[in-house]
Amino acid sequence: MKRLNYLVNGLVALALVVSFSQCANNANQQTASNAAPANGVSGLKIAYVEVDTLLSKYNFCIDLNEDMVKKSENVRLTLNQKANDLAKQKQEFQTKYQNNAYLSQERAQQEYNRIAKLEQDLQELSNKLQSELMSENEKNSLQLRDSINNFLKEYNKDKDYDFIISNTGFDNLLYANDAYNITQEILEGLNARYVSKSK
Repeated sequence: MKRLNYLVNGLVALALVVSFSQCANNANQQTASNAAPANGVSGLKIAYVEVDTLLSKYNFCIDLNEDMVKKSENVRLTLNQKANDLAKQKQEFQTKYQNNAYLSQERAQQEYNRIAKLEQDLQELSNKLQSELMSENEKNSLQLRDSINNFLKEYNKDKDYDFIISNTGFDNLLYANDAYNITQEILEGLNARYVSKSK
């Protein structure tokens, strides 16, 4: 079950990073069509956003992560409880079987089949819950991407950037002058616009 928890938390982080990268790529493609011709490249207006900072400080992303952590914890607790109950029933069966407590071999076989069915049901439940978590995570990633894309479109109406580039660690941008870093401005705008569900 620990593996499930690590898997879900890892998926959440990975999906959000991938989602934001796609978001930034979409923004880049949209602005590229309006870009100046090659001989006017020096006149391009470019900025970049640090994705890691957005993912850790954008309140919507924080709320999505907290919600997914709670859901994955609930799944883990549910599966652990059922697995512990199943383990007890297996142990009881083993003890009774060894002590010849069953009236007949047929009755022992029936109990064995019942426990085997419980084990199969638990595996199916685990698969179903994990699948639901992954679907929820994908939905959250799309919502986050849409939220950021929509904000960037509005933001760029006044700023008129040709490119807004995403930067995750050293994945996309090896060097840039800090003067082109608009992360804080974007973060403040996103958080000002976002209303938490808990409020």
